[in-house]
Amino acid sequence: MTALTQITETATYGFTLAPSPQSPRLLTLTFEEKIVRAFLEAVGEWPIQALEYKSMLRFRVAKLLDDICGNTLQPLLIDTLVDRDTGGLLVTPEGLDRVEQADDMVKFATAVAHCFGRSNFDAMSGQYYARFVVKNVDSSDSYLRQPHRIMELHNDGTFVEQDTDYVLMMKVDEQNMEGGNSLLLHLDDWRELDRFYRHPMARREMRWASPPSKNVGHDVYHPVFDVDVEGRPVMSYIDQFVQPCNFEEGNWLTDMSESLESSEARLSVPVPVGSFLLINNHFWLHGRDRFTPHPDLRRELMRQRGYFTHKQTLANPKHT
Repeated sequence: MTALTQITETATYGFTLAPSPQSPRLLTLTFEEKIVRAFLEAVGEWPIQALEYKSMLRFRVAKLLDDICGNTLQPLLIDTLVDRDTGGLLVTPEGLDRVEQADDMVKFATAVAHCFGRSNFDAMSGQYYARFVVKNVDSSDSYLRQPHRIMELHNDGTFVEQDTDYVLMMKVDEQNMEGGNSLLLHLDDWRELDRFYRHPMARREMRWASPPSKNVGHDVYHPVFDVDVEGRPVMSYIDQFVQPCNFEEGNWLTDMSESLESSEARLSVPVPVGSFLLINNHFWLHGRDRFTPHPDLRRELMRQRGYFTHKQTLANPKHT
């Protein structure tokens, strides 16, 4: 049973699932405010620090949310995220839309993520999640915080040794913002996938290195493309951190980047404050459009990324 066939079945448990306006592959998962309130009351005894210090509590808050949803949430999330036809969600917990509720946003996103996986250690923040701010002026060493240019399509986790099966990106706050939509591309909608996937360079091991702000002190080596357990293409790529060793590699990578950025299948998705994108990192690429300059521009995001833990979700070849 696919996620879409469960819409009517799960709507009675306080959340609804439907195709997004942008694509039937990207589903919208909306939790009713009464479910959100019940969850926050159930986890009220634990501050964020407790979840940071005791990783087991991240799974307990996940269980509490699943219990409140009649134990229908966990299987739906698992089925959706490993379904090659979908694999992506825009999640909205109603009533959770003010920056003053930031800690509650982290709790809710943590619960959703730990229904199907475990968040990796984020070296940039030193926690299992990272919160960071984009402002009008930036001097960082990557495009993550630079507002006035596009952050090109990429996969997360390309320069770490941990498996990165999923990415969760939540909007915590937004002030004086215009533009900056999230950009998404499903591999199977990329018209030139076959051209690059079948190129001899696709399986060549390449070096991936990160800037100092990422707090990762070593390089990793892997090809751009691999296959999942069913032999379908999966990808691990980011233009900023791949280090081509010669003329051939550099130009093949540049051709591929230009193809991705010009794809007519690229989605532009507005994400409201309090909502978050949750995608399978192996067959969805993500990025961000540029912002319109404003002296008081501010956007705060929260990120979690990690690996699948449920036995049905072993779609990453590294797990086999």
